[in-house]
Amino acid sequence: MALAGDVADPGQARQLVRDVVAAWERLDIVVNNAGIWEADEAGRGDLDVWDRTLAVNLRGAYLVTDAAIPHLAQTAGCIVFVSSTAGQRGEAGHSAYAASKGALISYTKSLAAELGPKGIRVNCVAPGWVETDMTSAAFEDPARRSEIEASIPLGRVAAPKDVAGAVLFLVSELARHLQGEVVNVNGGSVLVG
Repeated sequence: MALAGDVADPGQARQLVRDVVAAWERLDIVVNNAGIWEADEAGRGDLDVWDRTLAVNLRGAYLVTDAAIPHLAQTAGCIVFVSSTAGQRGEAGHSAYAASKGALISYTKSLAAELGPKGIRVNCVAPGWVETDMTSAAFEDPARRSEIEASIPLGRVAAPKDVAGAVLFLVSELARHLQGEVVNVNGGSVLVG
C-alpha cells in the first residue's frame, strides 16, 4: 500500500498514521526516511532552505512519530530514524541538512530513554553517500564521483538496499536489545560512533 502526504504538515502526518492503522489494524514499525538535501552557504541567509530542510527532515519525523507512538505502544513496536554521517560530523555547504540530521540523533536517544519502558525500541541509521534521487546530481560529474568513491574505504557508494539491510536488522528480533543506537552505514568513510 502506498500513501502520499506531506510529513511536515501536522494534519497529513496524522492522517498517514491513521490510514495505515485503518488498513492493517495495527502499527508495528515506523521508519522515518523522508528527507531533503539542499545547499545553503553560510553567511547568505537562505532562510527558505533552512526552514524547508528542518520542516521535512526534523519536523516531519517528529509529527509522524508523535502520531504513531500510541499505536506502537500497543504492539511493542520499533522506530528507526534515518539520519546521516553529516549529522555526526557536519557538512560544509549543507548546514541545515547536517543540523536536522544531528537533531534526529538526539531525538533518537531521547525517545529511546523515554519509550523503552513502554516496550518501544528506538534506533537510528546514519548513512554516508547513497545512490538515490536526492544525491544523483553529486554523481553526475565522473571526477566528483571518483573523488567520493576514493573517500570510502569499501570503494563504492552505498545502494539503497545497503541502508535497508541495517533498518531491517534494527526492527528484527536480532536487535531486540538495541536501544538508542546509531548504526553507521557509510563503507567506513566516517568512523564515528
